[in-house]
Amino acid sequence: MELQTMTNQRLLFLDVELSNKEQIISHLVEALAREGVVSSAAGFKQVVLAREAHSPTGLERGLAIPHGKSTLVNEAKFAVARLKRPINDWESIDPDNKVDLVFLLAMPEAQAGNLHVKLLSKLSRRLMDESYRAHLYEADTPESFLASLDSAGAAKTESVRDKDMSANQPDAERQQGKTVLAVTACAAGIAHTFMAAEALEKAGRELGITVLVEKQGANGIEDRHTASQIKQADGILFAVDTKVKERERYAGKQYVEVKVAEPLRRAKELLQQTLEHPSGVVEGDQHNGTAETQRGADGPKGLLSEMTQAVMTGISYMIPVLVSAGLMLGIAKLTWMYGLGLDINDIAKAEYATAGGAAEFLHRLDAFGTLIFKFLYPVFGMFVAYSLADRVGIVPGLLGGVFASGLHYTIFGDKTGVPSGFLGALVLALAAGYLARFLNERIRLRKSLAAMKPMFIIPGISVLVIFLLNQYAVDPFFSQLNQWMAVSIRSMTGAGTLTMSAIIAAATAFDLGGPVNKAAGAIAIGMAADNIFPLTPRVLAIVIPPLGLGLATIIDRFVVGRPVFSQDLRIAGNTSFLLGFLAISEGAIPFMLRNPLLTIPINIIGAIVGSCTAVALGAEQWYPLPAVWGWPLVQHLPAYLVGLAAGVACIAFANIFLRYADIKRKERRGEQAF
Repeated sequence: MELQTMTNQRLLFLDVELSNKEQIISHLVEALAREGVVSSAAGFKQVVLAREAHSPTGLERGLAIPHGKSTLVNEAKFAVARLKRPINDWESIDPDNKVDLVFLLAMPEAQAGNLHVKLLSKLSRRLMDESYRAHLYEADTPESFLASLDSAGAAKTESVRDKDMSANQPDAERQQGKTVLAVTACAAGIAHTFMAAEALEKAGRELGITVLVEKQGANGIEDRHTASQIKQADGILFAVDTKVKERERYAGKQYVEVKVAEPLRRAKELLQQTLEHPSGVVEGDQHNGTAETQRGADGPKGLLSEMTQAVMTGISYMIPVLVSAGLMLGIAKLTWMYGLGLDINDIAKAEYATAGGAAEFLHRLDAFGTLIFKFLYPVFGMFVAYSLADRVGIVPGLLGGVFASGLHYTIFGDKTGVPSGFLGALVLALAAGYLARFLNERIRLRKSLAAMKPMFIIPGISVLVIFLLNQYAVDPFFSQLNQWMAVSIRSMTGAGTLTMSAIIAAATAFDLGGPVNKAAGAIAIGMAADNIFPLTPRVLAIVIPPLGLGLATIIDRFVVGRPVFSQDLRIAGNTSFLLGFLAISEGAIPFMLRNPLLTIPINIIGAIVGSCTAVALGAEQWYPLPAVWGWPLVQHLPAYLVGLAAGVACIAFANIFLRYADIKRKERRGEQAF
């Protein structure tokens, strides 16, 4: 099958007048939709733009290869735009790249290993060749452009590369020099995976270094490194945006790890760094094949980076749980109120469990959404620990998350227990990962007993330690924090209106459903029930953080000209914005887990600003109904909405500008933004 089968003349646009990146992507996505390649132009455009936020798809010499993998794609295809005038607003590996040739690749979610995906990979590699691109620029009609995709020149280029690769194989006669094994992997598993591989192979030939690249892309693992190759290698280069599969194979080898896009701009430098100045040694137990870890040579900075990466991994797996819970609750509550016309406060009443019909269905759907939320922290903890310790971290990480979510109180029949929430999840998940890794590295058994270590010894010890840590440190600490907050709030009942509003708002926004939030809620509701103080600051502080963070992910590109959130947080932001209107503050949890030192203070300040503004203008809400359907019950609703807008704007703009400043600081240091 040839590349021509992956597109057609109606998907080729030569010398077109398009003035910016988003306009180009929209044009190509709409063309794919007209051809039936994608089922939703708007939906697939969001997938492509989300991928754009992850890492640059602009390369060098005028080339850009945006791409997306989605269930919205019906078949693997690509569309092309060759621009009449180059544009310079496309974030690229080469900062001076002016894009005038754009290939948009579309790949179905379920086509890993399919021949079409292999052809897209072939296209990505061909585009790295200067003579191949020259033929594409010379084509003056869609017909000639189509023919150039599979020209004799392209075949010749691949023949030369394949010959060079054959000479690099260990069974063939080698040239003198060092050997570097590389692993490339990008989030979508298409373009960058194979283009990085091509760049490293080319740089290796020029330097006289044997470079063997394993591609961990949409087709699974290709060109897998053999045991003999690993044994003979002088260094390992990981160019990845995802977790390296089976990394324990490289235990004992010196390594360097970078983003997958880095070889496209400095492949030679990275190969030399791998041989001369590695970051550290891949550690792990190769024989048991259960754990792999990495440590840099930077001391505390390396540890912090490792912890951050582990937390990011946990968040990425937690977000689908959050989204599914929010959808279930949203469908149930909105249909209950607007479809059935029932009081939203009645949806959880036990009498509807046997009511039959739509009422019973929505009652159970609402309960199901609430149940899903209980698995946020178990999933988070499981994958944080997995990132640190591989498979042996899964069980203790999962159970640490169970403790953080408070499920053990349900099992123990303790109705007074307060879950430790996201802070407890952070502590227990990291402890589980490092403990499991430590045990796996230190325990040595002879081969006949090796299976006992991952299946019996490590789970038994690590789970017991997590139980003890939670029982005697995590739960007691947050219990004391809860009591301290409650006493502090009670002692301030004689303070002024704005002081009391600020205290309640700050405590409510502090941990989004955790012990401090619950303490503030108990006190605030009690004072409202006694007609002492209205719930205005409480209900506003519940909705302001998720709305503010959600809004920030929507408008950041318009405010500072670029995304300031990573792809996974942008997705979480959309969910957070929706959940904010439903008064479900948990939508903001991924942002707090990713960067608590930035997010928590901004949440508190935004909640105080919004609540105090509304109270000062005369808004009053005596009912515990923070969701949108409770707003009509507010006295002086305009004042309430002004305060809400002020708090949301405060959080949104503070996040955008502070995160933008942090990105610029990292870029000046040569670090990755996300």
